[in-house]
Amino acid sequence: MGMKCFLVGGFVRDLQLERANYDLDIAAEGDGIGLAKEINKKVGGKLVAYKRFGTATLVSGNIRIDIATTRREKYKEPAAMPQVFFSTLKEDLSRRDFTINAMALNINKKTFGQFIDFFGGTKDLEEKKIRVLHDKSFIDDPTRIFRAVRFEQRFGFSIEEHTESLIKEAAKMEMVSKTEFRRIRNELILILKEKDAGKVLLRLREVYGLKFILPDPAAVNSKDLEKQVRGLIKKGRDQ
Repeated sequence: MGMKCFLVGGFVRDLQLERANYDLDIAAEGDGIGLAKEINKKVGGKLVAYKRFGTATLVSGNIRIDIATTRREKYKEPAAMPQVFFSTLKEDLSRRDFTINAMALNINKKTFGQFIDFFGGTKDLEEKKIRVLHDKSFIDDPTRIFRAVRFEQRFGFSIEEHTESLIKEAAKMEMVSKTEFRRIRNELILILKEKDAGKVLLRLREVYGLKFILPDPAAVNSKDLEKQVRGLIKKGRDQ
């Protein structure tokens, strides 16, 4: 189809960490949805396309493939959903959450395996650091705060000092409270799926606070905190 295609994101990160990952993210400099349809012809499965964002998701067995047209994003206001403009791989990677998730592997036949790291993700993996790509990262998308803590605790990394200061600045601005609740709930559900969810929640309380969901979370330990959050999620589902 004449497109440059790349594996990107968590799969590339976990490949370097030698961790299993069955979710594949493919970025295409071209028609991502068209590529997804061609892949679907080869492997079969369930395909869902999102024309507004130039993305598609294909699920086949235990494999999930997310295919996207490389793009850049513009936020009309903090915590809002972005406007999408199709662009180059470098601009696509520059909009991602953390350096360790902004690396790519070329998967075209002639250049298969070519490794791309514009933003020092490999160095941060080696130094076990969670680092944002720009200072407005948590303003543009406050859900990245949840992911920073989740990745930190999952991998035994540490949130880089300046990145942690940006989280605390976002806390002063109450950025999470300005975010659509559905997105907050989804991030909390992902935290609850972690091996030690209570520990993740304690760390979130430390760097940001939990008053956006719990009135007085300082009085509980990790097990009680996890129990409270699970109860809130269940209550929301039941309603």
